[in-house]
Amino acid sequence: MERLKQALDRARAERAQATPTETEQPASAGKRAREPSRSTPTQTRDVVYQQTRGIEIDPRRLRDRRIVTPSMRDPAEAAYKVLRTTVLQKMRANGWNTLGVTGARQGNGKTLTTINLAISLAREMNQTVLVADFDLCHPAVARYLLDEPIPGISDYLRGEKSISEILFNPGIERLVVLPGNEPMADSSEKLSSPLVRDLVGELKTRYPDRFVLFDLPPVLAGDDVMAFAPNVDAFLLVVEDGVTTKDDLRRAYETLGSSQLLGTVLNKAVGDHDTYAYS
Repeated sequence: MERLKQALDRARAERAQATPTETEQPASAGKRAREPSRSTPTQTRDVVYQQTRGIEIDPRRLRDRRIVTPSMRDPAEAAYKVLRTTVLQKMRANGWNTLGVTGARQGNGKTLTTINLAISLAREMNQTVLVADFDLCHPAVARYLLDEPIPGISDYLRGEKSISEILFNPGIERLVVLPGNEPMADSSEKLSSPLVRDLVGELKTRYPDRFVLFDLPPVLAGDDVMAFAPNVDAFLLVVEDGVTTKDDLRRAYETLGSSQLLGTVLNKAVGDHDTYAYS
């Protein structure tokens, strides 16, 4: 763990020297990330899921899959509260509401981190949260929550389902899930398509108090994250203690260097009951 922390410090210092300033970033990316939707924003202070279907989820299933919910007492809950507060402070300071969560490699824990962070964010009284599974090659959000397959973003992109038919509330107040379904080919092309860009614009502007978390593919697995980068305000990078190498960390920082890297989550950290560390 000490070696990984040292690598994080070195990579952060190198990135601070090499990363362009905000004014030097491509104008097209910033413009597309903040394009207004054609729809009119609607106030959602009292959240009632009249159109979004609700799916009851067995709390035991969530516990078995290490998902932290308000009804459970889990040592990881405190760590997620710290992560939630840090993320919210940084996002609100910049007027941002879209966060892409990625890992260095497959298996680092980015999907579980996305779900647990979303639940913690939803418990913030004035914040509604949407979790969107945009890992088109390996969609996993729905598999954490449900046993049976359900329609997802792949069905929408193929024109077979509308978004209103896909969204569901998992029984957690102020939280809505846009699941994945079947893996899709040409994922990076789809993530950079006008259809996805318009969808993201709709998701992030329909409600003024909505925070959108995108579960994205690992940054080193291909070009999907970079293809999707113009659609989000910032990124959160998940790395795994004892597994993520110094070289992977450096490459991940270099790849995300032209985007807004909000921070790094050290997953499965050993010692003192802390499951996650943020840096």
